[in-house]
Amino acid sequence: MDFLDAARSRFAPALAPHLPEGESVESFLDLIRPARDAQFGDFQANFAMPLAKRAKKPPRDLAAEIVAAADLTDLFDQPEVAGPGFINLRVRDDVLAAETAKLAADERLGVPIVENPQTITVDFSSPNVAKPMHVGHLRTTVIGDAVCRILRLRGHNVIGDNHLGDWGTQFGMILYGYKNFRDDAAYQADPVTELARLYRTVNTLSDYHAAKKKRPKLTEVVEAKRQAVADAPPPADKKAKKALSKLKQEAGTAEEALAAADAKIAAVEADTDLAALAAAHPTLAAESRAETAKLHAGDAENRRLWEEFLPPCLAALQTIYDRLGIQHDATYGESFYQPMLAGVVDELLEKGIAEESDGAVVVRDNVDPAGKPVPGPFVVRKTDGAFLYGTTDLATVKHHVEELNADAMLYVVDSRQGDHFANVAATARRWGFNDTDFRHVSFGTVLGEDGKPFKTRSGDTIGLESLLDEAVERALAIVSENDDSKPDGPELDANERGDIAEAVGLGGIKYADLAHNRESDYKFSWDKMLSTTGNTATYMQYARARVCGIFRMGGVDRDALRDRFVADGGEVLLTDPAERAMALQLNRFAEAVREASRDHRPNVLTDYLFDTAKAFSAFYEACPLLKAETEDLKSSRLILADTTARVMHAGLELLGIRVIDRM
Repeated sequence: MDFLDAARSRFAPALAPHLPEGESVESFLDLIRPARDAQFGDFQANFAMPLAKRAKKPPRDLAAEIVAAADLTDLFDQPEVAGPGFINLRVRDDVLAAETAKLAADERLGVPIVENPQTITVDFSSPNVAKPMHVGHLRTTVIGDAVCRILRLRGHNVIGDNHLGDWGTQFGMILYGYKNFRDDAAYQADPVTELARLYRTVNTLSDYHAAKKKRPKLTEVVEAKRQAVADAPPPADKKAKKALSKLKQEAGTAEEALAAADAKIAAVEADTDLAALAAAHPTLAAESRAETAKLHAGDAENRRLWEEFLPPCLAALQTIYDRLGIQHDATYGESFYQPMLAGVVDELLEKGIAEESDGAVVVRDNVDPAGKPVPGPFVVRKTDGAFLYGTTDLATVKHHVEELNADAMLYVVDSRQGDHFANVAATARRWGFNDTDFRHVSFGTVLGEDGKPFKTRSGDTIGLESLLDEAVERALAIVSENDDSKPDGPELDANERGDIAEAVGLGGIKYADLAHNRESDYKFSWDKMLSTTGNTATYMQYARARVCGIFRMGGVDRDALRDRFVADGGEVLLTDPAERAMALQLNRFAEAVREASRDHRPNVLTDYLFDTAKAFSAFYEACPLLKAETEDLKSSRLILADTTARVMHAGLELLGIRVIDRM
């Protein structure tokens, strides 16, 4: 049972008469939280202090008044008003035992279906076709998958959408590369790898020409900024210090831009083959854009090549998704929306939402739901008539709401795209989609140990497939070492070791990502990721496997035990504080799922699982399971262990992490 939710619902009517005018009860109910120390009970309400200050009453008096008005006795012991007005709540032992027995028999482990299920589309992963997935796709893919799984368990109709980049400028580069640089033998042997090489080649040459063109201006800016810093007089006050600091920062930014341009130029000129290609194809950037335009205009040759490239590229992406256990319910690439884009722009113009500006079509004066201006303008058609990502995203809104009946649309995309999705949502609301909830589920960057974006030593972005391979290879070494060191000799054959390594390695990568606040950057560390201690997937998988091992050791069939317990109307006995703590923690699973779905934060669930593993360790140390004093106590403790394994399994599955019965 979700006791926290129950406590909040019981306090809501008692709080209502004391609320300041215009304030909702929810913000005060959020001040009812799990107690940090068990000596103060199971939950603690801290709302009396802020309410008392506004009501000009002593907090303890107000707390006592609210407690007297709240209907709590069927679930909680008599609440205690402590300190300056804290309200301490302790679940009645008989209620906790009864609810835990129900939990043991419940397939959903106490997680209720929401009262008003919604249809929710979740846009996640969304790589560009014909380019191998890299570490930059990791967070959107694993966070998006976890968000989908959690929302589904809550009872929502979830449509996971892979909004593929299958129509954009990268295809113009690939088409140009294919027509000018392809290696036929390499293409026949492995089309995806060759197409990726062609893209990199054209992109590198395009960056080279752009850098060469920009370098004189960049050099001029750097020299001017350096001179301005050198000429600046010693600052006499805070305002002058701030101005000088800003000037130095601008100089540093200009120097970084020049250094980046020089690096791109040097990389090509140091490579004889690339330098020759650059000299022979001085206008390839413009010609690549022309290839894109021809594709969009229906050119027969480019369309034929696009249709030839797509299947092997999609198959390569699916291989990664299959390995990660990722499923999408729909795949609507940019090409799907292409026929709709002109109509989107026409509608925005007709309704006065968009306007023409220097040949382009833009949306101005967007505001967020709070009325705060969104940075703009928001361009929906360029001066050359080309459409942009924003145009496609607006077409997606129209399709998802009108065809898929979406009540909410979530975009699992990195935080740098915040302004873009704020403009999409604001424009969509002005367009008439006022009843749809738009949410940007943003996330930070994966960093290396040096605190910079995670890359190879040569500076290349790390391919996702190679990252997965390395994770499994490292996990296999750990699994093999642990198995070889067992007192009675190894227990696993080569196939079992390989299967466990796959689960541990991939689980480690996912969990390391999900265990962090999604909005924060995090440092990628192999040692921390695959550690068998601490808040890691390996520890969670081991903790569950340990429970399974107890049942194997005792020759107890978990399913049979559970069936017998339910059929006999078995009781959960709470004879020791560790038993009670374990029972309470298991009942918090529904709370963890609800809170994780509240703002789409899987780290709430990882924290819960870590606490559950720690609670079981304390329970196991304090309470003999297989050698309990009586059969009833043995049955009760084994039911707690079985439910722990089920909760751990369910929680890891919500995170997309595979469990294993032995390690």
